[in-house]
Amino acid sequence: MTARSRMAGQGTALLPRRLGRIRLGRLPLHLVVIGLIVIWLIPTIGLFVNSFRTAEAATSSGWWTAIFQPAQLSLDNYAHVLSQSDIAPAFVNSLFISIPATIIPVLVAAFAAYAFAWMDFPGRNVLFVVVVGLLVVPLQTTLIPILQLYGPKNLNIAGSFLGVWLAHTAYGLPFAIFLLRNFMGSLPREIFESAAIDGASPVTSFLRLALPMSVPAIAALAIFQFLFVWNDLLVSLIYIGANVQNQPLTVVISNLVTSLGGGWEFLAAAAFISMALPLAVFFLLQRYFVRGIVGGSVKG
Repeated sequence: MTARSRMAGQGTALLPRRLGRIRLGRLPLHLVVIGLIVIWLIPTIGLFVNSFRTAEAATSSGWWTAIFQPAQLSLDNYAHVLSQSDIAPAFVNSLFISIPATIIPVLVAAFAAYAFAWMDFPGRNVLFVVVVGLLVVPLQTTLIPILQLYGPKNLNIAGSFLGVWLAHTAYGLPFAIFLLRNFMGSLPREIFESAAIDGASPVTSFLRLALPMSVPAIAALAIFQFLFVWNDLLVSLIYIGANVQNQPLTVVISNLVTSLGGGWEFLAAAAFISMALPLAVFFLLQRYFVRGIVGGSVKG
């Protein structure tokens, strides 16, 4: 008993040393990661600092000089952006575009992903490959055909919110189906087999089993889709066009700069104003983000 006690005491004494060695061994990795984070954040920090500076100060000296000369900083750029009469309506328009353009593709992709993962029908694998293949189709090649489809001679929805919703739904569905199908395909088969034995229909299995267990992937997908739609300029600029009443925040911000490049100093402040809501959405759903991405990449 005495020898065992001594050995246990020695093991307890060696434990802090081993933990210290492990921490020291990981120190270079931590330093490299911290260094990469700092390098990655330098442009954003510089943009943030310049958002508080005048155009003359930003062109005559580097952004880091403002750190040691706080007198260069002011809120004039933010006051100018917020004083624009079309900023508040544009913010509401961005919400009115982003929320449906996020919900619609996520719902459609969830139904399609469950069908591809757990339902047998002819041509399932071929159709899934075709859907995933749409990921490599450049968005720009679809602009003119869709504009013709939205024109007065066809659907006549050019310049409306409906046209932008349908466009974002079509552009977001391939990736959404790919992500959710991989996640749902990795769910335990025994659960769905037991539900089928108990008489559950495919719709019941989807609503009661697949959908609740796929919440992490759905949340990750919602983050991706919302950020894509909220930050989009090209799709809104093309499909809404000159309809000023429906222009989102990104289009209004781009109009702060004149055709000769004047007013560029307001873009940094406007960018950080428009960044507030996407950051809030990301931090609210971040606990699901990594789980959804990792789960969707394990099994194809």
